[in-house]
Amino acid sequence: MAKLIITAAICGAEVLKEHNPAVPYTIEECAREAKSAYDAGASIIHLHVRNDDGTPTQDKKRFKDVMDAIYKLCPDVIIQPSTGGAVGMTNDERLQPTELIPEMATLDCGTLNFGGDDIFENTENTIKYFGTKMIERGIKPELEVFDKSMIDMALRLGKKGFIQSPMHFDFVMGVNGGISGELRDFVFLRGSIPADATYTVAGVGRYEFPLAAAAIIDGGHVRVGFEDNVFLSKGVLAKSNGELVAKVVRMAKELGRDIASPAEAREILGIKAK
Repeated sequence: MAKLIITAAICGAEVLKEHNPAVPYTIEECAREAKSAYDAGASIIHLHVRNDDGTPTQDKKRFKDVMDAIYKLCPDVIIQPSTGGAVGMTNDERLQPTELIPEMATLDCGTLNFGGDDIFENTENTIKYFGTKMIERGIKPELEVFDKSMIDMALRLGKKGFIQSPMHFDFVMGVNGGISGELRDFVFLRGSIPADATYTVAGVGRYEFPLAAAAIIDGGHVRVGFEDNVFLSKGVLAKSNGELVAKVVRMAKELGRDIASPAEAREILGIKAK
């Protein structure tokens, strides 16, 4: 069984300091949280960026400043910028961080109702455009899927040349409007991807650690972090992203799974270091 790749989603675009005071906004705070996760065992940092007041942004310069600060502390870590952006952004606005030519970036594979009137829109043409740009820029996409139909979309567009194989999926489970975080649905998603594909599971809220255990046992990979969950256990706020990563490391050791270094993660995912 391959070593376990742990991704730390250190801040997201929605969670606030009101939810957990350790949620990072500033460049220095993001670097601190990335370092805490890296030191605990994360080989990938899934990155959203904020302005100092906490508002999300896709500004390329802000991404560069945060990425440079993280690389200064964690020179070999894999940074995976988000191209999710915010409602109303154009495709090119959302794609700004890919102009920095990171090793990986996210590619969302469908539209989702986030609750109320919020719609996270990813049309077929948007997915094709993002996939084409990532191929041109030599970026490994992490295919964000919030439901089984999004896997089907990725596979169909893969056959048309917009997404290259072997694919790497991120099952985002437990989000309002998407698939639940129940084990039944994990098994459904897991059984729907190609044999040569890899996957990570991102369980939201109370689903984070139960789904992490399922992925560890199955041979998949795990994402944790403040973007998805701010609690170390019920009612206990995590003091850092590193605490969440460390919990997964302990679980993996109990289940007999070794942790991948960044170099080993690159090998597992077929990424050539830049």
